[in-house]
Amino acid sequence: MFCRDCGSKLGLRFLENEGLVPYCETCHKYKFPFFPVAVSMVVVDRAASKILLARHVQDDAFKLFAGYVKKGESAEKAIPRELKEETDLSAVKWKYLASRYHDAKDILMLGFLVTAEEGEIVLNEEVAEAKWCTPEEAKELIMKNSTAEYFLGFALQELGRKK
Repeated sequence: MFCRDCGSKLGLRFLENEGLVPYCETCHKYKFPFFPVAVSMVVVDRAASKILLARHVQDDAFKLFAGYVKKGESAEKAIPRELKEETDLSAVKWKYLASRYHDAKDILMLGFLVTAEEGEIVLNEEVAEAKWCTPEEAKELIMKNSTAEYFLGFALQELGRKK
């Protein structure tokens, strides 16, 4: 591991209440591990009767829409930006559901239930297919044992409470 500020090799130093933490001898600072954050979106129509799933170019399985939170951006700003970039749909409201560490990409995922304005879906180069599904179809199509399935479960619980 190397310091993201000066590039020096990091050592480990004990820090009270934290244990061993990477430390930069050049900067004289503890350097807590940094990893990116992304939003994961269970996108629903205004009636909350349909869920929009995505199949990305490199994948066969359907997943939720997701995207990285850019430096200096909040999750609340990333949601409408990412949805617009990938589908050309507008996010009209959203609600935080849960978070989960996603080991495969070493990232913290923040799950949201997002209501989208219905309209023509225009996919960008990352997404091969987008499909509106019933909640039952979404449960069948979503990649099993995935972070997407985890967030879908929270969204379906939330949607069930709204009935």
